[in-house]
Amino acid sequence: MKLSKKLKQLPPQFFASLVQKTGDAIAQGRDVINLGQGNPDQPTPLHIVKALQEAVENPTTHKYSPFRGISELKEAAANFYKREYNVDIDPLTEVAILSGTKIGLVELPMAVLNPGDWMLLPDPGYPDYLSGVVLADVQLETLPLIAENNFLPDYGALSEESKKRAKLMYLNYPNNPTGAIADLNFFNDTVAFAKENEIAICHDFAYGAVGFDGVKPVSYLQAKGAKDVGIEMYTMSKTFNMAGWRIGFAIGNSQIIDAINVIQDHMFVSLFPAVQHAAVAALNGNQECVTTFVNNYEKRRNALISACNRIGWKVEAPRGSFFAWLNVPKGYTSQNFADKLLSEADVAVAPGIGFGEFGEGYIRVGLLVDEHRLEEAIERIGRLGIFNKDMTNE
Repeated sequence: MKLSKKLKQLPPQFFASLVQKTGDAIAQGRDVINLGQGNPDQPTPLHIVKALQEAVENPTTHKYSPFRGISELKEAAANFYKREYNVDIDPLTEVAILSGTKIGLVELPMAVLNPGDWMLLPDPGYPDYLSGVVLADVQLETLPLIAENNFLPDYGALSEESKKRAKLMYLNYPNNPTGAIADLNFFNDTVAFAKENEIAICHDFAYGAVGFDGVKPVSYLQAKGAKDVGIEMYTMSKTFNMAGWRIGFAIGNSQIIDAINVIQDHMFVSLFPAVQHAAVAALNGNQECVTTFVNNYEKRRNALISACNRIGWKVEAPRGSFFAWLNVPKGYTSQNFADKLLSEADVAVAPGIGFGEFGEGYIRVGLLVDEHRLEEAIERIGRLGIFNKDMTNE
């Protein structure tokens, strides 16, 4: 049987390869410290689990969900944005329920672009953005994210032709993989840029809860006029340790939200109602669990950076997300450095090249094991003799 051309055009699943390499090493009986994953290591808070249990016991949740999700969840999402960001949202027209925001990010180009249209994607960026490009049969141009610009895109560097042809742009702050954050001035500039050039915005706010050093990440929707040109996608996976539950929402511009709802009418019938009720409990409930998670990630970040300094690895501390973006020592590529760490130190990391051309020269490390294991991982790397306290690893 011949497979479709579309299927053959899809990019290799970067994370699947990473998981396979790490799994093979573990299967050999090696004590691998896995820092390459993006999966929260702590359990979902008990009050959310109990809300699911109670909902499952109610036979009404065993039926099909309304195509576009339950109204209680849309109202909870709107209330959450008002409470956390002082953003007014109409739950009827400005919220779309998603079976995880990966689905939303992949389906959005199919909903708002035509074949051959252009979109702008951050580089480095979440690899699955590329899946939506292929499935929608659209073209892409990358926005380089470099350290000299605090890993923010430089709109002024785009050519007039690029600005004219682009119809959709993805952003993501706090950023995966760099750990950078964006402020309100940046989002105000983004809205102005989008309006001037008639470009729709999708802000992937996956790590919206995770900011360090007392800084709360800014929502794109807090910018003046943001809803005129764009939406934000918010996942329950990171804020509430609900990665396996596969639930999130898109929020903002009513036309884009309607487009998402229409394409989902044809592809899905929403998701298990009991999971939606659990998400309501998460959004409406006490947020102390979120504060605890963020404080825990910050302690881990501090432990990681201190350990790097001890072995002479000069790195920058992330300002948000639960990842650290660490420079690769001179003489290595991101891939062969990652391979060396796995084969010689039993430490798994994600090579930066997997996130795009401008990811070369870095590895991504997840803050998803406890401080002791993070410190042990860096100590193992230190024993390889790559670093010393006099090196700057430029």
